[in-house]
Amino acid sequence: MEHPILLQPMAPEDWQAVRSIYLQGIATGNATFQQGAPEWEEWDAAHLEACRIVARSGQEVAGWAALGPVSKRPVYAGVAEVSVYVAEAARGRGIGRLLLNRLIGESEAAGIWTLQAGIFPENNASIRVHTSAGFRIVGIRTRLGCMNGRWRDVVLMERRSEVAGI
Repeated sequence: MEHPILLQPMAPEDWQAVRSIYLQGIATGNATFQQGAPEWEEWDAAHLEACRIVARSGQEVAGWAALGPVSKRPVYAGVAEVSVYVAEAARGRGIGRLLLNRLIGESEAAGIWTLQAGIFPENNASIRVHTSAGFRIVGIRTRLGCMNGRWRDVVLMERRSEVAGI
């Protein structure tokens, strides 16, 4: 029997589970250009303090979402990059959609007016989830980075808030 999904703020104690899920995403080859997961201190410094969420199924962390700043320049303070990762064993249960919808609500409450996501075109599930949450495709960044000897494109998606920054 599957446990109901509970969304909660991410705590430093969740890091090992969050890191493990991140590594599962990296292993797919279609989640990120990153080849390894950082230590907590590096990850913590690269993400906004607000808008860090874990999805729990029973006692297990089944997924997570967080925002990273796109720039340190004050004019871009309301623009953030989305990260949403779901544990391999929990995929296909709507957890990514739950996390992304909560992340949108929390980001708007924090004054974030634009969310952006860079997604490999092969990651159809992520593109569908983002589209269903109101993201639109802005364009394709062609041959943006070389990963394991292969040039990869990235679909750039964004969502402009209708309540924050208006």
